[in-house]
Amino acid sequence: MSENCLFCKIANGVIPSKKAYEDEEFFAFHDINPAAPVHLLLIPKRHIVSLQDIQQDDAPWLGRMMALAPRLAEENGCRPGPQGGFRVVANNGTDGGQEIAHLHFHIIGGPRPWDKRAAPAA
Repeated sequence: MSENCLFCKIANGVIPSKKAYEDEEFFAFHDINPAAPVHLLLIPKRHIVSLQDIQQDDAPWLGRMMALAPRLAEENGCRPGPQGGFRVVANNGTDGGQEIAHLHFHIIGGPRPWDKRAAPAA
């Protein structure tokens, strides 16, 4: 944990959040300014700044984090299968648009009624 990290404080309950998931390695919560009907942030509890800091020995836990994303997407309202789906976004570094210096995946999806291509068949 980093004492000054916003996401470390959220994962440790120091700052409240709308929790979507928690286990011994990861914490997921709803974004306070969602870009879509489903917008979660999935973070490792271990403080890692970004994907730029990942090493070869991080592959096992990072793989578990990636495998958790589809489950959380579906559990929070994203439709499964080719008609549904979601996005996983990880901004890295200032030039990559990262605003919080703690590795996090945005899990973004859900119904898109404004997009006729994404509307369910009648």
